[in-house]
Amino acid sequence: MKLGDFKALTFDCYGTLIDWESGMIDGLKPLTDRLDPAPSRDAVLEAHARHESEQQAYTPAKPYSSLLPVVYRRLAEEWGLAVSWDECRAYGQSVKAWPAFADSAQALGYLKQHFKLVILSNVDNESFAASNAKLGVAFDAVYTAEDIGSYKPAKRNFDYMLTKMAARGIAKHEILHTAESMFHDHGPANRSGLKSCWIFRRHEQEGFGATMHPGEMPRYDFRFNSLAELARAHQKETGT
Repeated sequence: MKLGDFKALTFDCYGTLIDWESGMIDGLKPLTDRLDPAPSRDAVLEAHARHESEQQAYTPAKPYSSLLPVVYRRLAEEWGLAVSWDECRAYGQSVKAWPAFADSAQALGYLKQHFKLVILSNVDNESFAASNAKLGVAFDAVYTAEDIGSYKPAKRNFDYMLTKMAARGIAKHEILHTAESMFHDHGPANRSGLKSCWIFRRHEQEGFGATMHPGEMPRYDFRFNSLAELARAHQKETGT
């Protein structure tokens, strides 16, 4: 199997293209700065993952920028801190400030020359628009949780994407799902019969950070530690 066998790369965005963990840690400072002793970075991310995934399961149609304030409030309650709703809402808007990984824009610019690029993300459209400006590429399609009415790892998000891609003449076997999260992406990609590429952003860290433990580890077809490594592998394969 080669990268050149595929016509389209479908991307998770947050955790793969956008450094959501750094964005979360920065956005949660109004809470974590009040804790003594201060929790570790991974402890904060793991607590966030737990509340986020639970809230997504209970309110699958709630847009991400409206869901994050609830997560913020649940974290405050868990840590015994009082917060205002305005503070919670500010965290919901923080997605727009989350930074891109340093290699994302350049690698996407290269990959755009060789593949259709598609977003399949657990986000709302307004927040993604701000993130897209940091990525510097025009995606060929953008499918968000707000569009679909549910959050990954729900299979219906992948069904939606596959239906839309098929209507554009791109078959399942021509798609490589490209993502960091085993829980949100590789597991349901396996269940949907998709080939997948693991962008292992957390390769120097233990655990799963801001994503839930996937249980049994899903399979994947390619693994790179960055998007730049993926682009270089394609260059080597094709001699471009």
